[in-house]
Amino acid sequence: MKYSTDNWSIIKYSCLVFALSLLLASCQGDGGLPILSRQVEKDGVLIHQEIPAFSFVNQDSQMITNETFHEKAYVVDFFFTSCPTICPTLAQQMLRIHDRFETEAGLVLLSHTIDPKRDTVAKLAHYARNLGVSSERWHFVTGEKSELFGIADDYFNIVVENDDVPEGLDHSGRLVLVDKNKHIRAFCNGTDPKEVDQFMVKIQQLLTEEKNVE
Repeated sequence: MKYSTDNWSIIKYSCLVFALSLLLASCQGDGGLPILSRQVEKDGVLIHQEIPAFSFVNQDSQMITNETFHEKAYVVDFFFTSCPTICPTLAQQMLRIHDRFETEAGLVLLSHTIDPKRDTVAKLAHYARNLGVSSERWHFVTGEKSELFGIADDYFNIVVENDDVPEGLDHSGRLVLVDKNKHIRAFCNGTDPKEVDQFMVKIQQLLTEEKNVE
């Protein structure tokens, strides 16, 4: 992909913040999956940030909020239906995760379009049907552009407008695992099947961990 100077600055900053989060998480040493969410100070104590409140609409015109994922872990990505580059690969890798954990009630998938102008609810519904999935297991959501772009950063994803790339939209291909406490627990390059293989091992680890504390 070709990035402008401003886009590279955004990418470098995001990567630095993410690297620091990984470093802090590696010091936990609790034997389980680390919490990778950014840390902030509150009342003199460092705490992990939660995914902020959100409200989007899925392919079935249902309102999707944080409460949709109450007591559930979920896997996140960012895409758009007309993407000619990495999105078809991302979709196939997300589909692998969907099929691998299809019977796991404690896991759901969440895909955000970054092209809400063209990705209408009807188009997202058509996209989901072509993949053979339902909103019970996999939500494809749209909403206000500023909110979709803004929340990408909370999931350590990069979404930018870039006139030098096809369709004018550029984004990272990161898949992110969020636990039922709204904390990021794992991630991978969603265009690399081998990384996704390891990611699915971590998903299973998290699901087992959460079942053991119920």
